[in-house]
Amino acid sequence: MSYDSVFKPGLFSDQTIMVTGGGSGIGRCTAHELAHLGAHVVLVGRKLEKLEATCAEIGEDGGSAGLQVCDIRDEEAVKAMVKAVVAERGQIHHLVNNAGGQFPAPLVGINQKGFETVVRTNLVGGFLIAKEVFLQSMSKHGGSIVNMLADMWGGMPGMGHSGAARAGMENFTKTAAVEWGHAGVRVNAVAPGWIASSGMDTYPESMKSMIRSLKDHVPLQRIGSESEVASAIVFLLTPGASFISGNTIRIDGAASQGSRAWTLGKAKNSTTYDGFHRAYVPDVLKGEE
Repeated sequence: MSYDSVFKPGLFSDQTIMVTGGGSGIGRCTAHELAHLGAHVVLVGRKLEKLEATCAEIGEDGGSAGLQVCDIRDEEAVKAMVKAVVAERGQIHHLVNNAGGQFPAPLVGINQKGFETVVRTNLVGGFLIAKEVFLQSMSKHGGSIVNMLADMWGGMPGMGHSGAARAGMENFTKTAAVEWGHAGVRVNAVAPGWIASSGMDTYPESMKSMIRSLKDHVPLQRIGSESEVASAIVFLLTPGASFISGNTIRIDGAASQGSRAWTLGKAKNSTTYDGFHRAYVPDVLKGEE
């Protein structure tokens, strides 16, 4: 089997695309789709084992991938990592700024270290990667960047540190789109809602019941797939999106819209696109319809 992409074969042939957080979740899925479409994918992350596993999968499927172990919160490490990739590949055509992480807690339960750690991962790290890719490659050749956000428009109760960081990343996306547009660089973002991915299994036992009920709060009456996020990211990298910059695509089944005063209808006719042949079903959702 291979990735069942909605995009044409060879779309990214001879292009190098960097995917941070490419060893798991949405990053892993996106890397697989991009490799299936002909790109050489450079996976970036902190855990060698995850990166190696995803690289091996891509190789088994006939794709091309390399890896770079890097803590994106370390500016000097980021500079050196981007320099190494440019030296090896010539240029970086696109960047999927996907890496991130957070933990559930109310604001009063987050100390300074915890808040700063999440902001450094979800905002500062993304800024450092994007800046270095721009300075060392895209400022000379052009390119496109897709940043990772989340549904934070109504606040993120229980994840206030991540909400603050993601809101900052949305503003960074808009600012970079303006400042870097002259160099032929487009900067956009995606904001996934509730997506079935391995990250769901990182939350404590006490949250499992809530996770299983998330679909009931989505107008489409289901949660999304990693493939549905990856396809939006891929679109923003394609020539078809060449006049789109500074925007965010919400991938949440309209969950971020509307009002609690509106009662959602009973589910019907909503189908899931799942082109990823190696998709991981979170343990918490196994057995769910």
